Order: sequence, then structure tokens, then C-alpha cells
Amino acid sequence: MMDKTTGKNCKWRCGSVGASLLNQMLAIKNAKVYTVTKGIIDGGTVLIEGQKIRAVGQDVKVPESAQVIDGTGKVLTPGLIDAHSHAGLDEEGFGSEGWDYNEATDPATPWLRAIDGINPSEMGLRDAAANGITTVCVVPGSANVIGGEGVIIHTFGNVVDEMVVSRDAGLKVAFGENPKRVYQEQKKMPTTRMGTAAILRENLVKATNYMAKMEKGRRDPDKAPERDLRMETLVRVLRREIPLRAHAHRADDIMTALRIADEFKVRIVIEHATEGHKIADQLARRQVPAVVGPSLSSRSKVELQQLDFGTPATLVKAGVKVALTLDHPVIPLKYLPVVAALAIRAGLPEEEAWKAITINPAEILGIGQRVGSIEAGKTADLVLWSGDPLDVRSKAEKTIIEGRVLE
Repeated sequence: MMDKTTGKNCKWRCGSVGASLLNQMLAIKNAKVYTVTKGIIDGGTVLIEGQKIRAVGQDVKVPESAQVIDGTGKVLTPGLIDAHSHAGLDEEGFGSEGWDYNEATDPATPWLRAIDGINPSEMGLRDAAANGITTVCVVPGSANVIGGEGVIIHTFGNVVDEMVVSRDAGLKVAFGENPKRVYQEQKKMPTTRMGTAAILRENLVKATNYMAKMEKGRRDPDKAPERDLRMETLVRVLRREIPLRAHAHRADDIMTALRIADEFKVRIVIEHATEGHKIADQLARRQVPAVVGPSLSSRSKVELQQLDFGTPATLVKAGVKVALTLDHPVIPLKYLPVVAALAIRAGLPEEEAWKAITINPAEILGIGQRVGSIEAGKTADLVLWSGDPLDVRSKAEKTIIEGRVLE
């Protein structure tokens, strides 16, 4: 079968691989293996069975029936992960027809779901997969105070439901200039930072009351409240089933987000964190992770005056778990290794840079037991590079998602 987007033969891409191939073995031999969590293995072998990594090491026995890929002179890494993107929601190569990331008509839309707007054939997702980014968290944009639920997906597939890694990505909320700008134009609240915080608090209080009614209804069905999709999502936040994923650039906005998380005792992830270096101790004390970026951009708005590639190093030094983001399509996903290299140049240790694009985003997203490192038992999301992946001259020669090689 031919892939119309590339003109290349792509059996598994186009859905023609049968169940009989799911247990096929694949071995990548003689590669320099960056496990991320267990060091670097020179001349290593990774054995894959079906969708899982079966064994990793220098002395792995490879069955004669296994397909073998020679990794001599090459580097094998986990598939790269971006914990904050709008891939598939904001479609490259389109105009307004592809802008499905902001429902900018109501400042509080917790019942929206990113999965319902994703085009799995979007060019940015295809480019990401071809360049070694195998997993992304897709969230709504930051027009609204409460934007909706995100979803974690693999970057290649034909049906988005089959690409899902986890639906428990979290609830997008936004602080700072974006909600103010959108609703000032509509002449309704919020037009200030106070208004943004008030709307979020108001909805969390409503959800608290709704949760109490749900509990009464559990004991006495006659007292159960009428189903409310807005509140159901917020109840998941209050029960700590999913985190708030808070768009916040400035230090004061980050502190407001932390203040509200403290008040309602909910989990939170700070995303962008442009001025995170100013309050690194506050994040570290609360053990709140930061998804930092996009740093490879201009200071296009007032909130980005402190934009600096040194922020990740400062946060890591303070003890904050850091992931790097490109905020696709602000910066295309395929450049994730480039920003890791620039963060190293600005002081981030190389080991931490690798964690920031693999295991750290995986753990922040709650999928670290499945992806983010090369370990036996984990999903076989891997990339074979022509050389050092953080060297811009290297390319992703083979991307493997769930044990299947993209051709």
C-alpha cells in the first residue's frame, strides 16, 4: 500500500499489518545505546518482542528468527517526548481551517477534549515521527482560563484513538496575558490577572460542591445531581486523578498558579516557566515540575522579556524536575534535540538534557513506567541516529514506535 503523503511503501503505517506480526522479534545490534536511566552501553544490543523491549545489554542472545538491524557506528536512544504541544490541533500548511486549538468563546471550558480536534495525518505530527519524536502531550491553547483536557499520543497513526498513550494528561489552565487579551476584545471577564484567578477559583468551588452532591448521590441515588460535564472534569482534578497543566510565563503568574493549587490541594505542572528561574525554590519546595520553553523563539510579547536558555539549568540545580518543550507549532517538534543542545550550552548538564527530552517528560505525564528510557519491559519506542543526536548534522535514520519501524 502506498502512503499518499510521502509516496513511500508503508505497510504498518497504513494499517495493513496483521495481528500475526505483533510477536515478531527485532534486534538492533552493535549500537551505542543511550538508556537514559542506566547509562550508555557501547556496542549494545536491544531485543524487541512485539511492542515491548525484551532485553538490553552487550551480551543479549538474539534468536535466529529475529529481524536484525545493524547499529554499528550509530546511536540508539529512547523515542523523544514533548510534554506540551498543540500538534494535530493547529495544523501546519492550513490557514484558519486548521486552527482547532482555542475555543475562544467562553473563558471556562473544562469539558473540551483535545482528542476531539486532532488530525492524525497533520504534517507536524508526521515530521515529528520522522525526526525521532515519538510521544507528545497535546493540549488546548491558552485563550481560556480553563481550556480543556489534554491527551498523550504517539506521533504516528491513522486513527487518533489508536495513537493514544494516555487520556490522563491533565486539564489545561492559563494565566497571564492570553486570557486577558482574548476577553478584553470581547469586553467580558477576565480582563485582569485578578479576573483570571477568580474564574479558576470559582469553578473549582463549584466542582467541590458538585463533588459533595455526587457523594450524597452515591449513598442515596435520589439525591444524585444531574450530570454536568463541566464539573466532572474538574472533579477529576480535585480528586488528584489528573493535574492542572498551567500555562504561566511570569514569576507572579506562576506563584498565582501555585497559590491556587495549594488552596485546593490539587496537582499542578507549570508549563513554559519563562521566569521559573526567579522562583526555582518555590517550585522545588512543592515538588512541582516545570515544562520549559519554547526558548528557541523571539521575545514576541511582554511575558518573554526574561527568555533565556539558562532557565532549565537553574531549575535543575534547585531540584526541580524539568522537561523541555517547543510548544509546537511555535517551534516545530522536530527541533527538540536542538533545544536540548542549546540548553547544554547554557549550563544544563548533558545527562540532565537527555532526561529533559525523555524520562522527565514521561514521568511528568505519568507514563514513565512505559516510555522514556531503554529498559526491558518498556514499550519499544526507539530512535536509531546516524551520530550524536544533539549534533545538528545527525539524523534519525529509523524511528520505531511500539516495536514497528517507520519506513
